[in-house]
Amino acid sequence: MTQLRVTLVQQPLVWGDAAANRERFAALLSPLAGATDLIVLPETFTTGFSMEVERLGEAAGGPTSAWLIELATRLDAAVTGSLITAQGGRYFNRLLWAEPDGSLRHYDKRHLFRMAREHQHFTPGGNAWTTSWRGMRICPLVCYDLRFPVFSRRRAELDYELLVYVANWPTPRAYAWRQLLTARAIENQAYVVGVNRVGPDGNGVPYQGDSAAIDYLGQPLAEAGAGPAVLTATLDRGRLEAFREKFPAHLDADRFTLAD
Repeated sequence: MTQLRVTLVQQPLVWGDAAANRERFAALLSPLAGATDLIVLPETFTTGFSMEVERLGEAAGGPTSAWLIELATRLDAAVTGSLITAQGGRYFNRLLWAEPDGSLRHYDKRHLFRMAREHQHFTPGGNAWTTSWRGMRICPLVCYDLRFPVFSRRRAELDYELLVYVANWPTPRAYAWRQLLTARAIENQAYVVGVNRVGPDGNGVPYQGDSAAIDYLGQPLAEAGAGPAVLTATLDRGRLEAFREKFPAHLDADRFTLAD
């Protein structure tokens, strides 16, 4: 029976200071060595959610990439989170996925948050993907992607047991965050993990966290509340597969194709 330990890291961020954030997270996560399988950090965890891309953008393959690989190797766990990335004269809100063997994948945020003018500063990414890690297929996405259920719908070409969302999701829309995480779990018959930040950012925008791990029935397995937290939930693939076999709603799902 496959079980995956997932650690949700809900923390305030030092505004615009990548080195300081890496140092804080490294110290915070050191006790997790050998005690978890996947560590999930917030969106733009090195800087906070800023549109100052020219000042804060880190070159692809830069110090945070090396740091994530070193952290994954030292803790014997996959580590993921997003950061402002500069590549080819463009900027991306890039989720990085590091594993202990030194491998590094990325997903560029597809849905850019126009209410903060993110679409004027960043280039959107392509389609979602999945990766297999310690017996589970996982689809990692970023913040505003959560509002677009078709994009992440579980289907033949995007099959998974776990959806992961890294986020900077502000307090005024906290209710929507909680409801949408639950909806994605129920409609996809999958585990969902959402990790948000806490505290005010450099623009005075407040964040109350509400990071959570939710099962395929929409029931919470772990909830972080409104303060800094590091908590681990255990996901059971066997129970998920048994539920899907007993209640195979996915067999009646509508077929569709996503346009580029």
